[in-house]
Amino acid sequence: MTTGTLTKPDQIAAELCAAVDRNFDDQIAFLSRMVQFRSLRGHEAPQQHWLAEQFAKRRYDVDAFSLADVNLMSHPKAAPMDGIDLAGSQQVVATLNSKGSGRSLILQGHIDVVPEGPADLWDQPPFSGAVQDGWMFGRGAQDMKAGVSAMIFALDAIRDAGYAPAGRIHLQTVTEEESTGNGALSTLMRGYRADACLIPEPTGHTLTRAQVGAVWFRLRVRGTPVHVAYSEAGSSAILSAMHLVRAFQDYTKALNARALDNSWFRNVKNPIKFNVGIIKGGDWASSTAAWCELDCRLGLLPGETPRQAMRGIEECLTEAHKADEFLSGNPAELVWSGFQADAAVCEPGSEAEAALSAAHHSVFQAPMQERLSTAVNDTRYYCVDYGIPALCYGPYGVGPHAFNERVELDSLRKTTQSIALFVANWCGVMRA
Repeated sequence: MTTGTLTKPDQIAAELCAAVDRNFDDQIAFLSRMVQFRSLRGHEAPQQHWLAEQFAKRRYDVDAFSLADVNLMSHPKAAPMDGIDLAGSQQVVATLNSKGSGRSLILQGHIDVVPEGPADLWDQPPFSGAVQDGWMFGRGAQDMKAGVSAMIFALDAIRDAGYAPAGRIHLQTVTEEESTGNGALSTLMRGYRADACLIPEPTGHTLTRAQVGAVWFRLRVRGTPVHVAYSEAGSSAILSAMHLVRAFQDYTKALNARALDNSWFRNVKNPIKFNVGIIKGGDWASSTAAWCELDCRLGLLPGETPRQAMRGIEECLTEAHKADEFLSGNPAELVWSGFQADAAVCEPGSEAEAALSAAHHSVFQAPMQERLSTAVNDTRYYCVDYGIPALCYGPYGVGPHAFNERVELDSLRKTTQSIALFVANWCGVMRA
């Protein structure tokens, strides 16, 4: 944990945890303010500008840049932006340089959130950051602004306890995690590297051992519009789209049957998820639908590449066309619309994992557990593409992407302590 003349790691751990506790009211207020930013895709800039100001006040070296400032689409792992303006997608990297010789670290979290849905179906206003009975409510409170606050206030605790990290730290807030991952990728393209990376997604104090990948795609279906009185003479794009959905549901069942042979996910029921998240279509209730669009997501497992998954999607669509009289002559258009995300495994036995495990045990007085995730997170870029050990570990909450999303505040406090101790274990600390 220590460098230089520091020889009392248990005492240092206690001091860091106490500093987290002293600052926790401020951390709650900070998180509530973060949740109040409605940082939907394409609208994250106000949140990022505010965070850049917060980092500057802490005297970090701040690099604020957009996806347009890197040659993003030249990278083979860049995903389609689907019309989102690259110049408006802001990233922030705050660097805390060190005079020590400790190991370096990236602490990274995303601040983009998914749409909240009808506000009247929430018990609390979705962007209020309201606190009730030990929980903070709001879109993004759990996924993952709580984790972002934890990594920021973990470093604050180290400073306020009178220490400084002995290794260089890059504190990063990114966009696009919920749709492409291009925000995380851009920081790597910008040149930011470290000996390890921690992303405090809401894992309930567990380590994500493996995660699926995902592919987003859009199906554009055309029909033949006629008056409903003569519907037999036309063709409904909506009914054709329903045929395609059934085909992909059957395809997903076949994929999950094969998943029983996957070394990581064989014991997870139906780890490959197919979802139709957006559907649009038709112009008039008394006309057969002239058009329909479906926005879809399909998972993939470790051992398969996104390109292989995309070929499977193409083949499923081709067979579905053949099985329908209208679609066989009027095939749907397939558009790649977002994620082309690798599955990833956090290989056991890294020194970074050992440092995090020790920090977790010190705070929770129990071994760190692991989990398998049927969702994606940004660690994949670090470990798959850049060879950087990457850990996903964060607080406990309820309802990601759901109504009444919320994070448990005591869990957040303890997670912040774990991250502070992890930084001390990994980078070392020295007297400021």
